Amino acid sequence: MSQDAQSTAEIVPEDRTPEQSAITDAAIKGRGFLPTPFLVWLHSPELAKRWEALGTYLATSTALSARELEIAVVVVTRRLNSAYPLSAHLKNLTREGHPPAVVEALREGRVPELATERERVVYEIARTSDDPEPAPDELFNRAVAAIGRDGLADLLALIGYYTGVSVAMKLHRVPAAT
Repeated sequence: MSQDAQSTAEIVPEDRTPEQSAITDAAIKGRGFLPTPFLVWLHSPELAKRWEALGTYLATSTALSARELEIAVVVVTRRLNSAYPLSAHLKNLTREGHPPAVVEALREGRVPELATERERVVYEIARTSDDPEPAPDELFNRAVAAIGRDGLADLLALIGYYTGVSVAMKLHRVPAAT
């Protein structure tokens, strides 16, 4: 899709239905801004409504810290080579206090030196999420011990959510965030 085709696919505010406007208002209320992926989801209002609720929950209310969340998002978006969410979330890693060496390792796909066991299991679960075989029992047990079953459930939902975001942003050829 060319840049022109991409921009014409966006439903501009004045062309949104009341339902689409309510969805964007809810996303802004929940997150303080309208995430770019919602411009894709708005074409399916019922999906957008549910996706907004999940995305806002994952961004604001999970058992994971913001530092942990950003590790998982960067691993997923890098694996899928999705420029927009990868560039945005690499910036978020820095904002959340990750040292430059960690940010650079994640940018390059290398194993980072993470500060806590929680961060390490988040990284390892995200990294192994697309392996054809299940993660080793030892990793599963470490994850449950470190982040709990609630944290693991949130992490798995986050991985699925950002897989969807990454595929959509890549398909729509949304360029890297500036």
